[in-house]
Amino acid sequence: MSLLFFFANRFEHPAGGYRKLFETCEELSETIPATVTGRIPSFLKGSLLRLGPGLFEVGDEPFYHLFDGQALMHKFDFKNGQVTYFRKFIRTDAYVRAITEKRVVITEFGTFAYPDPCKNIFSRFFTYFQGVEVTDNCLVNVYPIGEDYYAVTETNYITKVNTDTLETLKKVDMCSYVNINGVTAHPHIERDGTVYNIGNCMGKGASLAYNIVRIPPTQKDKSDPIDKSKVVVQFPSYQRFKPSYVHSFGMTDNYFVFVETPVKINLLKFLSAWSIRGCNYMDCFESNESQGTLFHIAKKNPGEYIDLKFKGAPIGMFHHINAFEDQGFIVVDLCAWKGFEFVYNYLWLANLRANWDEVKKAAMLAPQPEVRRYVIPLDVHKEEQGKNLVSLPYTTATATMHADGSTWLEPEVLFSSPHQAFEFPQINYKRYGGKNYTYAYALGLNHFIPDRICKLNVKTKETWVWQEPDSYPSEPLFVQTPDAVDEDDGVLLTIVAAPGAQRPAYLLILNAKDLSEVARAEVDHVNKSQLKCLSLNCQYW
Repeated sequence: MSLLFFFANRFEHPAGGYRKLFETCEELSETIPATVTGRIPSFLKGSLLRLGPGLFEVGDEPFYHLFDGQALMHKFDFKNGQVTYFRKFIRTDAYVRAITEKRVVITEFGTFAYPDPCKNIFSRFFTYFQGVEVTDNCLVNVYPIGEDYYAVTETNYITKVNTDTLETLKKVDMCSYVNINGVTAHPHIERDGTVYNIGNCMGKGASLAYNIVRIPPTQKDKSDPIDKSKVVVQFPSYQRFKPSYVHSFGMTDNYFVFVETPVKINLLKFLSAWSIRGCNYMDCFESNESQGTLFHIAKKNPGEYIDLKFKGAPIGMFHHINAFEDQGFIVVDLCAWKGFEFVYNYLWLANLRANWDEVKKAAMLAPQPEVRRYVIPLDVHKEEQGKNLVSLPYTTATATMHADGSTWLEPEVLFSSPHQAFEFPQINYKRYGGKNYTYAYALGLNHFIPDRICKLNVKTKETWVWQEPDSYPSEPLFVQTPDAVDEDDGVLLTIVAAPGAQRPAYLLILNAKDLSEVARAEVDHVNKSQLKCLSLNCQYW
């Protein structure tokens, strides 16, 4: 029986079933049928792809961080009211070499790859100076570029996959096409298929900056759109050799929004420490406690950076929810973590696999999550010092000009509950991406453990929750009904792990209006492995 209630009521998890989310999972040799309860909506035709970590140790060597697990792709196919399921590891260099050598070969987010013990000290010494070997472990997202699909992480490598067979086709280095050191796993995709993304780069005067990259849609001559990638605008970096960690960005009809947080990558440490003594990505993060948060905007077409200074209190931020323009303002909704500490410090596998009391104890020390709305005025005048520049009637967010010419932004809090995060947000993106909207959907994290699906009305702050005991969903994906009138006419798709159930995992379909259950497609226990549902993003087509 599903429960619908406000965030204040929640389940505890003393049995620790969530640990199954962080166990190695075997891939399948063939597609298997799912057992359907309820009725699959007739408009669900095609496939749901989902990515996440699926291999958490190689031989006797464990991976240590949630984002180190090797990429496993899941696929649910919908046809004639029936559902089938398949999964396969992406054959990245990181995965293939690890399986071949039975050890961690390429350094991951929180796991350092030690040199081959069979090599002598001199060969190991020279190996250190061959440069940083960046991982291609594409466990975060999958999205289309032209007529192709790519599995991605946050480095410069993206991996082309066959969405029918889940075969790995080729590895692509984005550095070969544009001035970029890496790109995020959360691009914006326009209706015609144009892809926009952001990543840090080497800018003017050998200082770091952030480039917005545009990849055009499918070409008439069938050539690869990646060949025509180009930088459309550049944002400056607050610190010359310490770029901020960037996980996503905002885009409206006419503007890009980049939020520069105080969580920094120490580039000099990355290059020197990695090469000489060995470290992982996590070792290279630090916080600039004095920076606060900087909000940058740029015109989209033609790309032009707007040199206005917008500042706010320090936050960590991974996911934008949406951004839109209204009456001379840009409204920016995002999932924030208060303060300057890096939230990934709390996502070590040892923390997540602990007993429930220890999980809660560790999460109590972490930054607190909030859903926030910031409003950026496009028309700023120095004579308006000390005055709230925001005149939109529906928000309490403010923007105040300071004497130094900067504008201080105070947010409106759309949702807040202690240690309960509204994260991995989704909206009705096809119709309301970059536009004034009402509803957001998300995965609810209870002390970092995913145990609910949430809906938020960003205008009234009303909330809805789906939750069942000992059940751990992945972030929801909104699919609009073909004849939709209202913004929330559609369904949410999520994968739920239920470790104690007869069938330990299922695809769940919820009515996006009220989060009531429409149908579920359960997957049998196969090869003594659990279906991984803690996937970081997904694609439906």
